[in-house]
Amino acid sequence: MFGRILIANRGEIALRIIRAARELGVQTVCVYSEADADGPWLELADETVCIGKGPSADSYLRIDRIISAAEMTDSEAIHPGYGFLSENAHFAEVCRDCEIEFIGPTPEAMGRLGDKISCKRLAKEAGTPVFPGTDGEIEELDEAIEIANQIGFPVIVKASAGGGGRGMRVVHDVAELKAAVTSAQQEAIASFGNGAVYLEKFLDKARHIEVQVLGDKHGNAVHLYNRDCTSQRRHQKLIEEGPAPNVDDAIRDKVCESAAELIRKAKYSGAATVEFLMNQEQEFFMLEVNTRVQVEHPV
Repeated sequence: MFGRILIANRGEIALRIIRAARELGVQTVCVYSEADADGPWLELADETVCIGKGPSADSYLRIDRIISAAEMTDSEAIHPGYGFLSENAHFAEVCRDCEIEFIGPTPEAMGRLGDKISCKRLAKEAGTPVFPGTDGEIEELDEAIEIANQIGFPVIVKASAGGGGRGMRVVHDVAELKAAVTSAQQEAIASFGNGAVYLEKFLDKARHIEVQVLGDKHGNAVHLYNRDCTSQRRHQKLIEEGPAPNVDDAIRDKVCESAAELIRKAKYSGAATVEFLMNQEQEFFMLEVNTRVQVEHPV
C-alpha cells in the first residue's frame, strides 16, 4: 500500500481519487494550475503544489513539473486520472525511470492496446471477436479495394491512433474509397501525428457495449460487467446504462469474458474499458480498448 500519492489531474476525477485514497488511509497530493487555485478538490487534498499557469500545456501536461512535484512531496506513486497524460506511454516510462509508480498500465501494455491495429491483432490471438478487414495499415489502395469487395460494403476507414471519431470515414462503394483513405490519413496526421489507417466492415445500427475490466501485475484480470453506450452525438456518449439492457445472459457472459481474456493476453494492469459493437442478432465485435480509468466508470 502506498503512503502518499500524487494526483496529476483536476476536477471530478481528482475528487474521486482523493475519496478512494482516504478510504484506504493514503495521503494525497494535488497539483494544480493557477487557473484552478480555488478548485474545491484542493481543499480535500493533504498537500497541493502549483505547477504552472492556466493553459494545460503549461501545467497538467508538463511531465517535468509533475515529476518534480512528486519528488518534492515524497509521493510514491502518481495517478493520472483520465485525459491529460493518462494514456501517455512516455509519461509512464519517465515515472518508472524515476522510481515512481504509475497507477495504470505499463508503457508496453499501453502501446499494445492503445494502437488500434496492434490491439486488433492481439484480440485475434486472445480469441476476442473482431471485425473482418485489413490485417494492418492500408499501404496499397488496390489491396484495400480487394478486401472491401470481399467483406462487402459499407466499410469504414479508421485511424490506428484515432479516437473521438477523428480519422474515420464510412465508405459505401469503391468510387469513394480512395478519397476516404486520403482524407482519413490527413486528419489522422493532423490530430494524432500518425497517419496509419486501416479498413474493416461497417456495422450499421449497432449497439455500443462496453465492458469494465481490471488487471493486476500477476496476469490476472476480471470484468465488472458491461454498460450500453449507444446513445451518442458526434461519437460522444450522451446516456449510458449498466448493465446493458436486453442482452441474452449467455451472450453477456461471452462479451465480458472475452474482454477479460484480452486484458490477460495483453498483460495489462489497472483499469481499462474494452469496447464492442453488437448487431441485432447479438453478434459482437471488439472495437477498441481505452487504457485508462474513464469518466463513466461509476456507471
